[in-house]
Amino acid sequence: MTSRVYVLAQFQAKEGKEAELFEVLKALEPDSYREQGCIQYMLTRQIDHPSASRTDYSIVFNEIWQDADSWAAHGRRKQIQHFFETQVKADNGLVKDAIVTAYTDEGYEYDKPIFE
Repeated sequence: MTSRVYVLAQFQAKEGKEAELFEVLKALEPDSYREQGCIQYMLTRQIDHPSASRTDYSIVFNEIWQDADSWAAHGRRKQIQHFFETQVKADNGLVKDAIVTAYTDEGYEYDKPIFE
């Protein structure tokens, strides 16, 4: 078990804007990978597959951060804040909706080691 934080940042593009949104998001990758604590920051897009039952959030960042502090610092970066202000919150942005969720790999009853 680790203190790692696993994040899925899912984006629903406005109609006809999916390819443009993908490129805007892709531009966030290089600097994010340079951040302290960033283990993975990979942009993906949905493919057609019989096992995939949802298609409304077709662009997803799959992120792994060393810890919650690293992920929080990422969210304070000007580039990330600018993206959310101009593309998610703004009426003329490319994003119709976004869902950001964070996960741990620790179980509910994990017996954490005690360091003295």
